[in-house]
Amino acid sequence: MIKIELPKPDVVIRQREQNPKPGEAIIPSIYGFIDFHKITRENGGIFMFFNADNELLFVGKARKLRQRIKKHFNDNGLMVNHRDEVHKIEVFEVADPMEREIYETYAINTLQAKYNIEKVFFRD
Repeated sequence: MIKIELPKPDVVIRQREQNPKPGEAIIPSIYGFIDFHKITRENGGIFMFFNADNELLFVGKARKLRQRIKKHFNDNGLMVNHRDEVHKIEVFEVADPMEREIYETYAINTLQAKYNIEKVFFRD
């Protein structure tokens, strides 16, 4: 039997409001998220979207994490019908493309991601 263990997330961002101090720049919110700048632009990895009840909604992988995650919140993104549900995003930097593939498939199936439709083995 193969033993796979997901790494700890490198970045976790949650929906929140900015309380700017005088003179501080306003950060535009994307569906309640203002901390996308904490996610790497250059590195690849996997990401997980959770709702307010910490239920796993979606698992994805990307060569460039920040751009891919933001695409899910566009009007033509995969999560377009569910983006209001996303309350927390966990990001795992994984350099190797094969490892990303393995972690993504493993997370989708062991944690039973609600909205993933490909690579799903736990549904009939």
